[in-house]
Amino acid sequence: MRDSVGTGLDLPLDQVMVGDCIDLMRRLPPASVHAIFADPPYNLQLKGDLRRPDDSLVDGVDEAWDRFDDLPAYDAFTRAWLAEARRVLRKDGTIWVIGSYHNVFRLGAALQDLGFWVLNDIIWRKANPMPNFRGRRFTNAHETLIWAARGPESKYRFNYAAMKALNDELQMRSDWFIPLCTGQERLRDETGAKLHPTQKPEALLHRVILACTAPGDVVLDPFLGTGTTAAVARRLGRRFIGLERDPAYAAAAQRRVAAVAPIPEDAAQVTAGKREQPRLPFGALVERGVIPAGSILVDRARRWSATVAADGSIRCGRAQGSIHQVGAAVQEAPSCNGWAFWHVEQPGGTLRLLDEYRAEMLAAR
Repeated sequence: MRDSVGTGLDLPLDQVMVGDCIDLMRRLPPASVHAIFADPPYNLQLKGDLRRPDDSLVDGVDEAWDRFDDLPAYDAFTRAWLAEARRVLRKDGTIWVIGSYHNVFRLGAALQDLGFWVLNDIIWRKANPMPNFRGRRFTNAHETLIWAARGPESKYRFNYAAMKALNDELQMRSDWFIPLCTGQERLRDETGAKLHPTQKPEALLHRVILACTAPGDVVLDPFLGTGTTAAVARRLGRRFIGLERDPAYAAAAQRRVAAVAPIPEDAAQVTAGKREQPRLPFGALVERGVIPAGSILVDRARRWSATVAADGSIRCGRAQGSIHQVGAAVQEAPSCNGWAFWHVEQPGGTLRLLDEYRAEMLAAR
């Protein structure tokens, strides 16, 4: 298990800090955050599909916004902030970096050059993409998220069961169909114009944060913008650190986060999969007398019966070994989950699954 807030580190938790992200990250202790979500400048090609046929720019985009003078300057900036991000990321932490075709390939190369270990690339498919105004390219209907661990040796967190529960008990795929930010969620200025041109939908950050963190974990966003990461982290019972160089965006983020109420603590917990559950050997139930030596185990149909030995092994005919080995042997199967196969007969003839005894012991710890 990894610790969350109780790290003893002096962190600016639940704060929006104004300034250059590289300078601000240098103030953070090493290995101090559990997860990072980064939506860096896109390095837009303004001669491309962000101009209308009359050569005017799309709403919310201007000549200076999100643009570097040349690719070497963009690459140097990318490596500088990613190096600081890797320094502050815990060994068991992960980073999410989102980009479009303008920059995502350069981001991926920089991540790998710096030692990050790419786990997935996620395609965020937009339900309502911005049209291609000039009609000279395909409508750009997706962005790419790169999910990476700090290094190949990282024992990173992935809440597989939670992602499966979020997807109606189907494995979560790497293509996510989520609409752009619209309606009341879209922040606007006093004139009604979009406050930030690339505000990300809260549904996207909900999935990102839920996938790789536990309640109380610290989430860092070095390009906070108007605060989507911070707002969702707070709602889900996580701590956040937001960095933003634009004072107006930072102020909007602070107002937005202040209006967010965290969900109840029990609702913030993620579904635990089998891998996350503490290990408990069958022998522990035997030595504590929960299922004493000499007890008889049977399968649901009572085709086989096995005797429990003092060392936690069981015997069924000529087969002897663990509850898993003997369960597989009697079925002539390559493997067997003994916890879900063997039962104990109760007074009155009812059967109780072994896994129920294990669950009770784990709950009592």
